[in-house]
Amino acid sequence: MQRSKFLLGGLLILTAVVYLIFSSTKASAEYFMTVDELNADGASAIGRSVRLSGAVIGDTIQYDADTLTLTFDVAHVTGDNNEIEAQGGLAEVLYQAVNDPTRERVKVVYIGVKPDLLRGEAQAIMTGKLGDDGVFHADELLLKCPTRYEEAVPEQAASN
Repeated sequence: MQRSKFLLGGLLILTAVVYLIFSSTKASAEYFMTVDELNADGASAIGRSVRLSGAVIGDTIQYDADTLTLTFDVAHVTGDNNEIEAQGGLAEVLYQAVNDPTRERVKVVYIGVKPDLLRGEAQAIMTGKLGDDGVFHADELLLKCPTRYEEAVPEQAASN
């Protein structure tokens, strides 16, 4: 009798822990998307927390230091690493994306300090939500500027 109460209590605790893990994981899940995928989802993407990647279009960058409002456009870049390598590496893929006027684009708004690495042909990885206005409102902004590092790598590799 005592043992069955103990097992039942343990089972209830285990069930509660599993439920809490599942519900918190589901609530905080973010979808990683490309610009093409975000635009294809249309209205179903509005208000959903996503992580978006794209190539920064340099001549669209605008920053208001008084309000800390940063706006810029990003162009579609594939999320497939094998495809990126097949097209000549990340720097080449970003260059092609920025200079192709037929690529899908999304306007981004970010409130915060302007990152030093923000420039044309940088890869922006943003977490945020698509608004009703079709603008992506980023809460987090990470930037990769591959041209800054690519030339140093062969020299380092050659000296080893």
